[in-house]
Amino acid sequence: MSLTSDPPLARTSADPEDYGALKVVPVRHPWRWVAVTVTAVLLAQFVHGLATNSGWEWEVFAEFFTAEVILKAVWVTLQLTFYGTALGFALGIVLAFMRLSASPFLKAVSFAYIWAFRSIPLIVQLLFWFNLAYLYKELEFGIPFGPGFFSFDTMGLVGAMSAAVLGLALHQAAYAAEIVRGGVLSVDSGQLEAAAALGIPRLRQIRRIVLPQAMRSILPNAANEVISLFKGTSIVSVMAIGELFYQVQVIYGRNGRVVPLLMVATAWYILLTTALSVLQHYVERHFAKGSTR
Repeated sequence: MSLTSDPPLARTSADPEDYGALKVVPVRHPWRWVAVTVTAVLLAQFVHGLATNSGWEWEVFAEFFTAEVILKAVWVTLQLTFYGTALGFALGIVLAFMRLSASPFLKAVSFAYIWAFRSIPLIVQLLFWFNLAYLYKELEFGIPFGPGFFSFDTMGLVGAMSAAVLGLALHQAAYAAEIVRGGVLSVDSGQLEAAAALGIPRLRQIRRIVLPQAMRSILPNAANEVISLFKGTSIVSVMAIGELFYQVQVIYGRNGRVVPLLMVATAWYILLTTALSVLQHYVERHFAKGSTR
């Protein structure tokens, strides 16, 4: 008696494995095309309005965009941004490592500083430092709680520009401290343990191992803070400092051309923010060497 197997069934056109017989139909996205069309129409209307609406007064914009008073104001804005960023992040690094230290006292002081300066609005801080002379007529240096050796007149020492830089830097330091602390915590602690086992000094561990890796996490947030500070310098206009927004207000207060002068300030903010974003890209690419993005 012989065993025979059934003949294989013939493959039909409905067999799911017969891929050659399947008809491929592209996925339809009708609502996507509707959204694209509506967005394109709105953008075209906006551009058309910019080009044809006489209220924008582009000739006034062109007249003041590179005016000497505007360029000087841009330079003041850049100075405020640079000094506020440099001093703010220098103090922020110190505060970050104070909060990461094993000392409960240093942790508490750092936490209290960050809590206070993040809680108080920047405009209040600026006005406080601007009016520091009302509280302290002079600053005296010497032995704590003892005799002083020399002193400075507060009114002459802390002017409008100094108060603005001081307020921006101290405010920025609170946010910079948290950015730096988050970046340091993102580095695997096992690397520090390995470095300590090899006898590498603590300071060198931080400088050569921790910070280069932490910069990958620090830079994006730090760049956002710098850009925010650059735009936030407009708030010092309450102190009558001749930065960009203040000068624009002065000019349109005289000639009544509000919209074109506001566009002058807007264009400069966009231009310089774009430059900072490009710089951020190249700095991030430098510190991203050896990592996969």
